[in-house]
Amino acid sequence: MRVALLAESFLPHMNGVTGSVLHVLRHLAADGHETLVIAPRAGEITTDLHGARTELMRSVPLPSYPDVRVVFARAARLTAILREFAPDVVHLASPFVLGWQGVAAADALRVPAVAVYQTDVVAYAEKYGMPHASSLVGRHLARLHRRATLTLAPSTASMRQLEELGVDRLRRWGRGVDTARFGPQRRSEVWRARIAPGELIVGYVGRLAPEKQVQDLAALAGLEGVRLVIVGDGPARPALERLLPHAVFTGHLSGDALAETLASFDVFVHPGESETFGQTIQEALASGVPVVATGVGGPVDLVRSSVDGWLYRPGDLADLRARVADLVGDGGKRRAFAAAAGESVRDRTWDAVCRRLMAHYDEARQLRPIDDALPRGGVTRPSVPEPPAGRRTWSRFVALGDSITEGLCDTSRMPAGEYRGWADRLAQLLAHARRGDEPFRYANLAVRSRTVRSLVDEQVPQALALRPDLVSVLIGANDLVARRVDPVAVAADVEVAVRRLRDAGIDVLLVTPFLPGRRAAAIFARRFAMFASELRRIAADTGAALLDTAVFLDAGGRPAIADLELWADDKVHLRSRGHRFLAYRAAEALGVPDAEALGDLEAALHADDDPVASGTWLRRDALPWVWRRLRGRTAGDGRVAKHEGYVLIGGRGDVRAGLRAG
Repeated sequence: MRVALLAESFLPHMNGVTGSVLHVLRHLAADGHETLVIAPRAGEITTDLHGARTELMRSVPLPSYPDVRVVFARAARLTAILREFAPDVVHLASPFVLGWQGVAAADALRVPAVAVYQTDVVAYAEKYGMPHASSLVGRHLARLHRRATLTLAPSTASMRQLEELGVDRLRRWGRGVDTARFGPQRRSEVWRARIAPGELIVGYVGRLAPEKQVQDLAALAGLEGVRLVIVGDGPARPALERLLPHAVFTGHLSGDALAETLASFDVFVHPGESETFGQTIQEALASGVPVVATGVGGPVDLVRSSVDGWLYRPGDLADLRARVADLVGDGGKRRAFAAAAGESVRDRTWDAVCRRLMAHYDEARQLRPIDDALPRGGVTRPSVPEPPAGRRTWSRFVALGDSITEGLCDTSRMPAGEYRGWADRLAQLLAHARRGDEPFRYANLAVRSRTVRSLVDEQVPQALALRPDLVSVLIGANDLVARRVDPVAVAADVEVAVRRLRDAGIDVLLVTPFLPGRRAAAIFARRFAMFASELRRIAADTGAALLDTAVFLDAGGRPAIADLELWADDKVHLRSRGHRFLAYRAAEALGVPDAEALGDLEAALHADDDPVASGTWLRRDALPWVWRRLRGRTAGDGRVAKHEGYVLIGGRGDVRAGLRAG
């Protein structure tokens, strides 16, 4: 894979953004990937870049913080650089100015862009005396991250912040810690005797800048037998030295010197309230040092209060002092917290974190072709579904929809004239997933040719009367192929139906309709994309589960459901193989254990036994459809649902009341 990394700040200035980029470069190089770094030019670079090519751009220092430099690069220049490198993915490290141009260049080349949120720029604007600019900064961040293919946030707090800004496609991706470098074995009594002989050491490591709130450590003044040690540098250092005259300021440390210093602390303290993560907190924990940090932002995910440290009330400096005093005054508690601290980061190595990053790259590469196929403006982008939190089972399942959910053309191991279908198969999977022997109840109210209006007026009332705990909804294709149709208006009727079900306390699986990969179907592609976009919004607004058929791609980057091998001879319905595919994707969306493995097994053991259709497609399928339309009739006229009431699927998967196994 070829990865282009655009870093808003870079060497020789060392901070969290630079550090994480260097770790990513190392991991990518070790796995044989090619990398390009585009970043501000700020001075000589002597650090090993692990074979990465570099394009260092002319930059200007930020007036209030000269260590931070800003690149004003034209998108056309970045586009040319990226076109020549031909990346498979663009990694935007803490994007803001350079990142905005980078995401525009990625769009121009149709390359997936993964934006890594690392800096709370909104909070920084306020800390640097620009409160009126914070809303503008927030809007810019929201536009940038919504434009990226995928956004990675390091903590639950930053996830919530971005969600409140309206950013979609969020994934959690933290930072690794170098457990080989940072560890309790680095503790040095020689260093301690030189810095603070006979005293306990409370230390801070980080940038000395207003947003870090290091001045809050003045609350620790006068703690008996305690020496405050400040590691780091930055524009606030002169003022802090005046404010904290008894503290030891070491300046910037890195590498083994930093590891020795951290491990030699007795307590690590971090007062910043605008941390998206808190890398130095993680390094302190790895060093076996208990942490006292503010109970907001990134530290909340890292510090287990009363286990390996304390979280104090944000802004409450008396509480900060009390928490530090508690640890420096109790050696037994300090040792217990220290032991737990080391254990907490055991599985947070950079190798493990970078493996997860590669999975996010792969997801972005899946999503980019889908984004390119969507009509521009006013649509909600699909997201690859994440596994539901926790395992849920149901006992009463009702399927709603049209001929696809009825199962038309799925004749696998069924008597003549009867059909099986994806919903029947899903019902059996749900029954198998239940514990115990209690029968599973299943009804299928779908009827061929039905429209969304039928869903609202007929099927939802019938479903409510059955009092299910799960309902699936797959409908809308018949509306969307009409001569004139407003996909948004059709989706609004689906929303009415979904909200009625959700208001009754029923879980809903909402499935986006799909088209076969035929040239003739392309005339409806825009309508289906707009309708699916609205269904994604409805699912997000109502808490419905979503089976987004667009996100399962084949080797060519198209939705896999479009593969003609899944479609019947009539060119508009799924064959048995297609219904199997849909059933197992639905089971995955609902969190059924081992659904994918079960699907592969069934596909291997059961070849399709659908009969070969006789006659030509024109005479057999097309002309009867046209004749019905001319007469104002549909194939579903006079038909009733195949399972208007519940059929029982036994606890062991045996099927009664006419629903056949196989």
